[in-house]
Amino acid sequence: MNRVRRLLIVWHSTTGGAAQMARAAHDAARREGGVQVEWLRAAEAQPDDVLAADGYLFCAPEHLASLSGPMKDFFDRCYYPALDRIGGRAYALMICAGSDGSGAVRQVERICTGWRLKPVAPALIVCTHAQTPAAIVAPKRIAEPDLDRCRELGAALAAGLASGVF
Repeated sequence: MNRVRRLLIVWHSTTGGAAQMARAAHDAARREGGVQVEWLRAAEAQPDDVLAADGYLFCAPEHLASLSGPMKDFFDRCYYPALDRIGGRAYALMICAGSDGSGAVRQVERICTGWRLKPVAPALIVCTHAQTPAAIVAPKRIAEPDLDRCRELGAALAAGLASGVF
């Protein structure tokens, strides 16, 4: 009998944008069925969670052209305990950015390359266009078309894991 595959969604959000993105992907992945979806804040996720999963969806904001600190802390805590133990597993990435997002994407891609994870989709960057100090710290509202892209990514990752494609 085949075991149920596990998708781990690890996320961090400062102003709510990345949380909305992660929630949209999570809800779509759960509706897909055939895969157990675990949803953890970056501060709560542990190496054992990483080791127990068959695939990953990472979601975080970009801060000052870099990955947010709490998300980087997750990778710092989990990197070596998982190194050489999760190679070949599928992952996808979502970044909530004020303007660009590419710096955070590069950081996560380098970490995932070290883990020997398999990217299954291009990084999804949602740009909020927050450029003033007030706009940067203000609560975010992610537009429905962008949430739809997050849902599509979550569903596709879950479907691929459930069917054994990834």
